[in-house]
Amino acid sequence: MATSNPIVKTIAGLHVPYARHPRVRAIKRQGHHPIIHGTKLWNSSGVLIDYIASTTPLGPQSVIDAGCGWGLAGIWCAKTFGSAVASVDADASVMPYLELVAELNDVEVTPVVARFEQLDAGLLGATDWLIAADVCFWEELVAPVTSMIERAIESGTKRIMISDPRREPFFTMADTILSDFGGELVEWRVGTSRQSGVILVIENT
Repeated sequence: MATSNPIVKTIAGLHVPYARHPRVRAIKRQGHHPIIHGTKLWNSSGVLIDYIASTTPLGPQSVIDAGCGWGLAGIWCAKTFGSAVASVDADASVMPYLELVAELNDVEVTPVVARFEQLDAGLLGATDWLIAADVCFWEELVAPVTSMIERAIESGTKRIMISDPRREPFFTMADTILSDFGGELVEWRVGTSRQSGVILVIENT
């Protein structure tokens, strides 16, 4: 697909539809209106993808993309590494948009409607990576995101990467995880662009 197509833009090598894309408009007409900020394409997804691309020679077999929204980071893993991706979001209305983006990039992901609290140790322990982008934007999300990461660490998820544009709730969560389990906070900028953020990285091996 040509990147000059006015209804599609390119983000991190992925084809992503603009709001004026006829398929996006059709999904909206069908009544799918995300309510948990799932209609926005967050810069944190691009930051996370660029970090992974720059630091990871071998990709995972399986990935959970938590709080996925349109699912760019998970779709990128499926396209780049051939990973089996579970794209998880609490808002069922984002799933048609997720599936459209996956289709535009010739990959398949598994849509899962679930909250962070519902990702149990069995599922997390059977998954190589847990990734998420900009999922700790409210204070009330600190506890469920912290608990999800704790379950992932304790159940054996091999690598955990959570990106954020430096929101205060994210740092509250990260401080708890770093204090209890270790890991690192990585400041990351995408090339020479203004797109930057911080990533909580835990190598659980």
